Amino acid sequence: MRLHRLSRKVHRLIVPIAVAPIVVVAFSGALYGTLINFNVEWSWLLKMHTGNFGFINFQPFYSPVLGVLTLVVAISGIFLLLPRRHPVSRE
Repeated sequence: MRLHRLSRKVHRLIVPIAVAPIVVVAFSGALYGTLINFNVEWSWLLKMHTGNFGFINFQPFYSPVLGVLTLVVAISGIFLLLPRRHPVSRE
């Protein structure tokens, strides 16, 4: 029960923080891959995909942070899917 509660707290804390960069990476990667098939190359889109937002450059730590956030969200989500163990009442 404690693990389930802790997992729920971690999940609720991390998901709002992790969703924005994960969506940016997914959307920019999909859009860039689609556009490159039509011989359209937007270098700014690839830079955004890798964490360079022009005014601030997150590239040195963008991938490791995204990886850790994704793992934490996935693992806490898996723990939420596991069935809860109800305590056995002693009479």
